[in-house]
Amino acid sequence: MFYYINGKLAMLEQGFAVIDAGGVGYKMTITQNTYSSMPPRHTASEPPTVKLYSYMAVREDGVELFGFISTEELSAFKLLITVSGVGPKAAISILSQLSPSKLALAICTDDKKAIAKANGIGPKTAARIILELKDKLKSQATDVEYADTAMDTSDVSSSNKLSDAQDALAVLGYSRTEALNALRSIDTVGLELDEIIKLALKKLMR
Repeated sequence: MFYYINGKLAMLEQGFAVIDAGGVGYKMTITQNTYSSMPPRHTASEPPTVKLYSYMAVREDGVELFGFISTEELSAFKLLITVSGVGPKAAISILSQLSPSKLALAICTDDKKAIAKANGIGPKTAARIILELKDKLKSQATDVEYADTAMDTSDVSSSNKLSDAQDALAVLGYSRTEALNALRSIDTVGLELDEIIKLALKKLMR
């Protein structure tokens, strides 16, 4: 319903922010990453203007808005809640522990311990997240809108591994141009898909 909400930062606490947009105060549950990225409220004469990308969860007991500082974080959130047994609160907990890039890296490298560090996330849930999202990264890539920039075979091999790696990075919220540029700078000879994605993510995280 709401793609983003843009307005004055009326209130900011760990765990939530209130955005005053058009005289309406929208309370949005946020990650620690979004909280840390928000501008300070008390250093200016009036509340700063902010924009949070949103997701609305409708349940029998009410409606809750979730806010994210970037589309990348929103994309990671949407991916996480597709995992069986992972709801919005658990996804917020994971993204408060790991940035979207670090989450993707943990998934690609089977790093269950990194995911399980999130509050309320046990080893079994972490393992399920890795198992299910590894499959989704490939299956959902066909639904991603391709940018005009195609894979340049003179710079990067058009092998299935490189194509899959570019698709996975696109699903995680990176533009296909960003993914292509990262892959172009990697010597992929002899590397497995997970290794290629890991190296590309390291470059994108810089």
